[in-house]
Amino acid sequence: MSEMRVKFSNGEFVPLEMHKVRVVQKLNLLPIDERLKAIEEAGFNTFLLQNKHVFLDMLTDSGTNAMSDQQIASMMVADDAYAGSASFERLHQAIKDVFNKQYFLPVHQGRAAEHIISQTFIRKNSGQCIPMNYHFTTTKAHVELAGGKVLELYTDEALNLKSSHPFKGNIDIEKLRALIETNGKERIPYIRMEAGTNLIGGQPFSIENLRQVRDLTQQAGILLVLDVSLIGENIYFVKQREKEFHNKSIKEIMHTMCDLADIIYFSGRKVSCTRGGGIATNDYSLYLAMRDLVPLFEGFLTYGGMSVREIEAMAVGLYETLDETVISHSPQFIKYLVERLDERGVPVVTPPGGLGCHIDARSFLPHIPSLQYPAGALAAALYIVSGIRGMERGTISTDRDEHGNEVPADCELLRLAVPRRVFTLSQIKYVEDRVAWLYKNRDLVGGLKFVEEPKVLRFFVGRLAPTTDWTHKLVEKFKEEFGESL
Repeated sequence: MSEMRVKFSNGEFVPLEMHKVRVVQKLNLLPIDERLKAIEEAGFNTFLLQNKHVFLDMLTDSGTNAMSDQQIASMMVADDAYAGSASFERLHQAIKDVFNKQYFLPVHQGRAAEHIISQTFIRKNSGQCIPMNYHFTTTKAHVELAGGKVLELYTDEALNLKSSHPFKGNIDIEKLRALIETNGKERIPYIRMEAGTNLIGGQPFSIENLRQVRDLTQQAGILLVLDVSLIGENIYFVKQREKEFHNKSIKEIMHTMCDLADIIYFSGRKVSCTRGGGIATNDYSLYLAMRDLVPLFEGFLTYGGMSVREIEAMAVGLYETLDETVISHSPQFIKYLVERLDERGVPVVTPPGGLGCHIDARSFLPHIPSLQYPAGALAAALYIVSGIRGMERGTISTDRDEHGNEVPADCELLRLAVPRRVFTLSQIKYVEDRVAWLYKNRDLVGGLKFVEEPKVLRFFVGRLAPTTDWTHKLVEKFKEEFGESL
C-alpha cells in the first residue's frame, strides 16, 4: 500500500495538508536578545517560558492539536445536566464505536486514568512490578506512588536511535516470558503497552507483538492495559509497515488492537484533540473495581472532571481518529522534517515516529556529559536561536533514585512535537533551517546545572542555569551571521 500522499512531478516527497485553515492565531518572533532574557527568566526550562515569548510551540502535542470545525460546532449543543447528560451518552457511544469497549469511566486527563488504574490494581508493600514496553513520566510516578515498580522490557532495537527497524516500540517477548515465570501473576498486577513510546522517539509497536503479549497474559492470568493516547499514529504505522494490515480500514485496525487489551485508557489531549481522558473495558468486574474512585478523585460518572463542551468535542474527535487524513498529517510532517535534517547530517531518531521529530542530543552535543543535561541544553539553545520551544526528553525528565543519585537517561532527546493540523510547511522548513544552523555551531553550546530541583517530575518546574557563559557566545555568533534578522 502506498502512503497517503499526492505525487509531485519532480518526485519530491512533500506532505500535503488535507484541510484548510479557517481560524488563525497570531504568532510573535522576538529578537534574539529578548529570547535570551526570556529563557534566563524561565530558568532554562522551556516549560516555564511564557507563550507570548514563543514563536513555534513544539513542546508537546498534548492539548495543542487543532480542533476541527465539526468539533467546535458540537460544543454548541452540549447538555450541561450533572447526571444523565445526553452529551455523555454521545461520548459513551463513541467509545463503543471507536474502541469497541462497552464500559467507560471519564477522567480529566490521561494521568488521572493512570492514577485510577494504579490505585486499583497495585498493592503497597507487595513487591509488585509493572512490565511495559517503555515508561512515560507520569505513568512511572503513579505506579511508584501506588507502591509498584516499573520494569521496561524494550527490545534491543529500541535504543538504537539510528535504525530502520519499523517497530522499536515492541516489548521483548522473551524477557517478558522470563519475568512472568520468575515473578508469577501475584507480583504482576498488569502489563502496560504504550502506543507510540513517547520517551524513545514516538516509536510504534506491531500488532504481531501485541498479540504475543496477549497470549502470555492470558496464559498467566495477568491483565493487559493499553495506553491508546497515541493510537492513531501507531495505527498509521501499522497500516504502512505491517503487511497483514495494508488493506485494512483504520477502524478494523483500531478494533484489532483494542480487542487484545483488558483495559484501555487515554489522554483526550492527544487522541481526540480535546481536553479530558478516559478508561474503558469490556469486563464489568474491572469496571466496578475502578468505578468508585472516579467520583472520589475526578467527578461524577457522567463527566469525570471534563466540561460538557469538552465531552461533545471529544466524541467527534474520536470518530475523526478513524479518518486516515487526520491521523496521517502529523507523521507525514514529522517524516519530512526528520528526512531533511538527516540529509543535513543532524542526528535524528529514525525511522521517523509519531508525536514529533526527536533529535539525539548526545550525538548532537557529544562534549556535554549526561549530568550536564545535553537535551535540556539543546532545548535552551534552539529556543535562543529560533524562538522554537521544544521539550527535553532525557536525564532532566528522569528523577533521581531513592538514594538521591542522578540517573542518566537511556536516551538524551530533544523532542520537537508536531501537533495535528497546526503548523504550515514553511514553518517546518524554518525549524529545519535553525536546527541545521545550530548543528554547525554546536561547539558553542554548553551544559546546564540545577539551581531549583523538585523531587518529583522535576522537568515541569525545575530551574537550571548554564555551567559557563556559553549562551552569550551563541548569541554573538548568531548576530554575526544573521545581523538584525530575527
